[in-house]
Amino acid sequence: MAFTPPESSRISDIYLLIAQYPMLASRIRRQMRQELFHRGIITPERFEQEVREKCVLSQEREGIIAPMQKENAEQWNLRVHRVQRTLTDFYFAYNLPLEILHKIIDGLLEERHNGESPELRLRFNPELAPLEMVLKQAEKYEALPDDRRLDVDHQLQELRVVLLKSLISDQLAFIRIAKQWFTTADFSYVVGHRIGTGKIGGKAAGMLLAYKILQNTAPDIFKQIVLPRSYFVGANVFYDFMALNNVEFVAQKYKSAEQIRSEFPEIQAKYARARFPEEIADQLREILRQVGKTPLIVRSSSLLEDNFGTSFAGKYASFFCPNQGNPKENLRDLTLAIRRTYASVYSPDAMMYRRRMGLLDYDERMAILLQEVQGQRHRQYYFPAMAGVAYSYSPIVWNPRLRREEGFVSR
Repeated sequence: MAFTPPESSRISDIYLLIAQYPMLASRIRRQMRQELFHRGIITPERFEQEVREKCVLSQEREGIIAPMQKENAEQWNLRVHRVQRTLTDFYFAYNLPLEILHKIIDGLLEERHNGESPELRLRFNPELAPLEMVLKQAEKYEALPDDRRLDVDHQLQELRVVLLKSLISDQLAFIRIAKQWFTTADFSYVVGHRIGTGKIGGKAAGMLLAYKILQNTAPDIFKQIVLPRSYFVGANVFYDFMALNNVEFVAQKYKSAEQIRSEFPEIQAKYARARFPEEIADQLREILRQVGKTPLIVRSSSLLEDNFGTSFAGKYASFFCPNQGNPKENLRDLTLAIRRTYASVYSPDAMMYRRRMGLLDYDERMAILLQEVQGQRHRQYYFPAMAGVAYSYSPIVWNPRLRREEGFVSR
């Protein structure tokens, strides 16, 4: 299930995409308008009329009451061109998929290079390009035959690093390992299961990386492992949520331990009363429709969590949602669990741990990992046949037969 980004985000993506080709921008938008006209989304006459209306309105906003007296023909034509450009992006974003725009651009580039396939050329700066553009180019490179992929391997690695930093984690130790294992299919999975924008956080990142390593190095074990159906509430939603409800406590982490402890219950109460942006609530509602009556677990996945040397084990909250009520009750319980997890960013345990590890100054946004609970129904109960935890390294050796490097399993 893929979550469609809001149209405002698509307008921004279109602008950034076309900005990569400044000398082709006019031709690109001309073909975009032809697509709009051909598909009957708007007629050329209505489009030009709307351009003129918006030009006049823009003049009035700028204090130009008598256009032809105060604005010469050159300025008017420039105004028309800029409004036409903005209106083209607007109508395209609201009515057509970005795949059509990519085809327009590819066609123009092939035409410019006399039909030569542009598949080997990296024609844009990945750090500045829209995420979809970076993912599309990485898919093209991965689809090449092995002998041709060698020629673009360095570019493919760059694209993967940009995708990792944008979607999953900006921790360099993680990126150094993950870029060897993640493919465009993995990034597409994250994009298709992500709510809102921003990275998916440390817990989700660690889970996906472990899954990929097992998939490629231990196929026999991998066949017996099932990744629960997972969804990711992006870390930027945390900021959107705080801004909507005026529940920002930026300086909280710099207060004394006593203040942090005494003020935390009030923060919890404020978060419990807060509400979600409507577009996020709609996507959570869709998740509940998809999973039906299967219980869910709301897991913290902060940007720092499960990082190298800083696990944050037990510092943030996670909650089970039985998910057995009607749609309204299930959404209420799910959003409350997420809000309570958000509030745990300011918990005394988390704050003191960050202080001890020298991480107070880091931007600690909270992403959320939503997963179906693994198990079966037994009469009125729901639980797994077995549960446990496996460690790849034993921090404590309590028996001479144990070896630290071999780890252990507890169930």
